[in-house]
Amino acid sequence: MSHSLFVLGGARSGKSRYAQQRAEELAGRHFYVATAQIWDEEMLARVELHQADRDGRWSTIEAPLLLAETIGLLSAPDSVVLVDCLTLWATNLLLQEEGAQEADILSATEGLCAAIGAFEGALVLVSNEVGYGIVPENALARRFRDEAGRINQAVAAACGEVMLVAAGLPLRLK
Repeated sequence: MSHSLFVLGGARSGKSRYAQQRAEELAGRHFYVATAQIWDEEMLARVELHQADRDGRWSTIEAPLLLAETIGLLSAPDSVVLVDCLTLWATNLLLQEEGAQEADILSATEGLCAAIGAFEGALVLVSNEVGYGIVPENALARRFRDEAGRINQAVAAACGEVMLVAAGLPLRLK
């Protein structure tokens, strides 16, 4: 059965834990698609914490940029795929080769939404909700916030179920 779940939340809201719990409730081959790139010790510690939280049923695949292609390769009726997270993917797109153009990010987002729609199995995607804070001071941070918001809107429209997690509590949006 094909199912797509999009889990949004703020930093440390419990969104990744909730998404992983939902994925682990499902039978099948479990794949964790990591979009993070390790740039410093703090990010390494975050990655190691996530890795320690997953048991042996999970196979990890790193996809910092080619997310739609990776999801397409994992599409199968018995696949359970957890993608964590779309905001890191957006960061990677923005920072690649001196920054992607808006059209490049739009094209990547359209490809991601097409992969979501074509996916066979269970697909769980995680993203930060970044629109609740103040307007960032610098141009790159403002662009990131805007691009992340556009990606979140498109993915929410493409997914069958959307949950918002705040303070560890899930709220159904769709």
